[in-house]
Amino acid sequence: MKVVLLNYTKNPDQICAAAAQSCYSEKGAAELFEKTSDEKAKKMIKKVVGMGHLSVVEHAHFTFSVEGVSRSLTHQLVRHRVASYSQQSQRYVSMDKAEYVLPPSIKGDPDARRLYTKTMDDSWRAYRALAKSVPKEDARYVLPNACHTNITVTMNARELWHFFNLRCCRRAQWEIRMMAWKMLGEAKKVAPILFENAGPGCFRGPCPEGEYACGRPYKKGEMPSEEEMLVESLKPE
Repeated sequence: MKVVLLNYTKNPDQICAAAAQSCYSEKGAAELFEKTSDEKAKKMIKKVVGMGHLSVVEHAHFTFSVEGVSRSLTHQLVRHRVASYSQQSQRYVSMDKAEYVLPPSIKGDPDARRLYTKTMDDSWRAYRALAKSVPKEDARYVLPNACHTNITVTMNARELWHFFNLRCCRRAQWEIRMMAWKMLGEAKKVAPILFENAGPGCFRGPCPEGEYACGRPYKKGEMPSEEEMLVESLKPE
């Protein structure tokens, strides 16, 4: 999996803070922006976000390139509707090469891995055979959810907060959780104030999962490593 932050709103912390200030000032955001220091931005964003006035953080947008993930992941991802997506086409891009995600639970079980690998090989063998006589757009029907894909994702900061709240949670499916943490890490590099407290719900209080809580809350600001998440994916909830 590869996650790259391609582009983002310039000075996102200050832009959102100036927008927030403009709601309570006679001055416009342009003048307020010029006078918004990091300290002032942090104070303002903390105040308005704490009050639940999240519309002001919609002014910051972030575009990510996500590569080498499964179609199973992207089927989950597009449920987050306040976003823009551009996904690799299986109609125009040849899928001749068998590239797919191997879940850790299957990788660690020899019998399961043999069955899984055979199934993948059979699927691609069928795809290649069909692609010789029918359009690729029809041959692709035999390809599995595990098939590698690339997708470009653009979300505003408000939707990213919502996305991280759900998908950084230990109860989220392992692959999309790994992607969410990678995206959060990239976002925090360029907008440390906006995303200071972003992450799973347990960062900010009691677990919102209720009776389904994992019982292993993250510590505020904790950033699990990829290795830790792979190990955790082997533990059934």
